[in-house]
Amino acid sequence: MTVYVDVLMNHGWKLRGHPTKNCHMFTDGDIEELHEMAEAIGMKRSWFQDKRIKHYDLHARHRQKAVELGAVEVSRREAVKIWRTLK
Repeated sequence: MTVYVDVLMNHGWKLRGHPTKNCHMFTDGDIEELHEMAEAIGMKRSWFQDKRIKHYDLHARHRQKAVELGAVEVSRREAVKIWRTLK
């Protein structure tokens, strides 16, 4: 099982009124391991996006923590390839 983070981009997020880049943290495996990673980096489970592509939205600080704990950095193109394999 792998937890991935894609690149930081402007998706229209605002944090305290300021535009903020964000990315997605997702997995191609056990969703519980994704939740464990989210908890380890300080995310709330209520922030989980239970959509077709199950993910958490991260800002730069949380993304960096995820990478430090073993999340694999992927390009947007690589992320889309992985998402296409998910059901």
